[in-house]
Amino acid sequence: MLSAEQIRERARIWLSEEFNEETRNEVRNMLDNDEKKLTDAFYQDLEFGTGGLRGIMGAGTNRMNIYTLGMATQGLSNYIISQCGNKGIKVAVAHDCRNNSRLFAETTAEIFSANGFEVFLFESLRPTPELSYAIKHYGCTSGVVITASHNPPEYNGYKAYWNDGGQVVAPHDEAIIAEVRKITSVSQIRFNGDKNLIKTLGKETDELFLREVHKMSHNPGIISKFADMGIVYTPIHGTGVMLIPPALKMYGFRNIISVKEQDVIDGNFPTVKSPNPEEPGALKMAIEKAIETGAELVMASDPDADRLGIAVKNKKGEFILLNGNQTCVLLVWYILSQYKEKGKYKGNEYIIKTIVTTNLIEKIAEDYKVEYHNVLTGFKFFAELIRENEGKKKYIGGGEESYGFLPGEYVRDKDAVASCALMAEATAWAKNSGKSLYELLIDIYIKYGFYKEKLVNIVRKGKEGADEIKAMMAGYRSNPPEKINGSRVVRIADYELQVEKDMLNGKNSKISLVKSDVLQFFLEDGSKISVRPSGTEPKIKFYFSVNTKLESAAKFDETEKFLDSRIDGIIKDMKLL
Repeated sequence: MLSAEQIRERARIWLSEEFNEETRNEVRNMLDNDEKKLTDAFYQDLEFGTGGLRGIMGAGTNRMNIYTLGMATQGLSNYIISQCGNKGIKVAVAHDCRNNSRLFAETTAEIFSANGFEVFLFESLRPTPELSYAIKHYGCTSGVVITASHNPPEYNGYKAYWNDGGQVVAPHDEAIIAEVRKITSVSQIRFNGDKNLIKTLGKETDELFLREVHKMSHNPGIISKFADMGIVYTPIHGTGVMLIPPALKMYGFRNIISVKEQDVIDGNFPTVKSPNPEEPGALKMAIEKAIETGAELVMASDPDADRLGIAVKNKKGEFILLNGNQTCVLLVWYILSQYKEKGKYKGNEYIIKTIVTTNLIEKIAEDYKVEYHNVLTGFKFFAELIRENEGKKKYIGGGEESYGFLPGEYVRDKDAVASCALMAEATAWAKNSGKSLYELLIDIYIKYGFYKEKLVNIVRKGKEGADEIKAMMAGYRSNPPEKINGSRVVRIADYELQVEKDMLNGKNSKISLVKSDVLQFFLEDGSKISVRPSGTEPKIKFYFSVNTKLESAAKFDETEKFLDSRIDGIIKDMKLL
C-alpha cells in the first residue's frame, strides 16, 4: 500500500504540462482539499484486465480518463504492430450513451490513427453487437467499444476485441496486458492522430447489420398476422434506441410503443436507479406503459444494447419479469423447434450455454438431438468456440443467465438487437398457437422439468473484503460440504484445479475448460450450486438451481413454492443470509 506522501507524489506528476488544464485543475483541487478523493484516484493504476478497462471517471491513475484510456490504446496498438506490422491495419471504434463516451471514442480513434491504422469510427452511439459485426465485415484486426455496460453513471469502460469480432482471449489477452503495462508515461502515447485515416460509419453499416438480424427470423408469415401486437420497448437511455425499434419494424411489427422519457439519450440515466435490465426498477416505466396501452410484451436493453430484459403477462394478466435463464430457455426452445418444424437441420448445428446457466437448456438440446457446449462465464468464450468450429459446425443460438443471448454467427458477442426481435417473433408464434409466452414457458417445464434459479451476491468491499472472499473460496475447497439442505453432494467441479470429483466413488475426471476460480456442487436431489468471485465487482456470487417434475399447469404455483423453499433451505444451510 502506498503511503500518503507517495500518493501525493504520483498526483503531482499530473500537474505537468503533458496533462490538459482541466485535469491539472482537478488534481490541484484534490491535493489542496480532498485527501480521500486523492487517495482513491491515485493509490493504484486502473487495471487493464482480460476484458479491458472499467472504472469511475475523473483525473487520476485509478480513473477512466483520456490518459489511462490512452495508455491502454497505445499498448493495444503496440501489440497489434508486433503481431501484424503497421501496414494495412484496420480497427473499428464504437461507444455507448455514457458521459464522456464520445470523447473517449474519438481519443481512441486518434491514437489508433497516430499509429498508422485505418480507423472505422461510428458517427454516434451504437450497440456493442454492431461493433462486433463491423470488425468482421470491414476486415479489422481489432476493435474497441467504450462502455461500462450497466454500471452506475459515474463509470465508463473500454472493451477490446480481436479480428473475429469477439472480445480478446488467450493468447492475445495476457500479451496485450503485458504491452499496456509497458506504457508507464503519457509521453509514450501517440495522441496526434491522422484525420485522413479516420472513416465515419453510419446508416450504411446499420442497414448491413440489420439485414443479418433479419436473417434470424423464422416466421415472417405469422408476424404479418400479428403485426399490430403491442410491444413496449425501452432502451433505458442507451444505444438500443438506434437499432432495436428499426429491427422490430424490419421483422414486420407495427405497434412498437416507446417510453418517451427513456428514449432520451442520457448518461446520467435520470429515470432509473440502475440502467440494468436485471433490476425490476429498470422496467417499471415500461410495464406501466404496457398496462396503459394494453401491450402484450415488454422489452428493455441495457446501455450498450447487448443484454435484454423481458416482462410477460401471467395467467392473471399481470406482468411478471423473466429472469435470464427463462429468457434463454424460451429463445433456445423457439430456435430449435423452428429448425425442426421447417426442416432446417443439417446435423452439424450446436448451441452454447455457460456453466452457471440452467441445465434445462441441456434437456431441450438433448430432446432435439442438437449438440450443446458449456463454457465459462463471458461471451468471449462463446466467440472462441464459434471460431474453433467455423466451417465445420453451425452455431444457432445460446446464452447466459445474466440476460445475454446471441442467435447467430454474424456477431461474436451478446446481441440484444436480434434477441429482442426474435423474442417478439416467439411471442407472435405462441399467440398463433393459442398461447401466451408465459403459457409456452410452463409447457416447457411440464415436458422437461421445472427448473428454478436464484442468484445471491455477497458484497465485500476493499482489501479486507477481497481477502474474505479468497478465504471463503479456500474454505469450500479445503473443507467441502458433504450435505447441503439434507441432500448429499455427489459431485464437485473445481474449475481452478480443472478437476471434477465423483464423491460416491472417489474418481476424478479432468475439466477441459481454462482455469477459472469457480466451484460447483451437484446434489443428489438434482440441485446445483455454483460459487465464483465476480471479475468486475467486489462480490462473490452464488448461483442456485433446483428442479422437480411439473405435473400440470394447474400445479405451477404449488410447485414453484416447493422449489423456492428448497432454494431458501440451501441458502440457510450455507449460512449466506
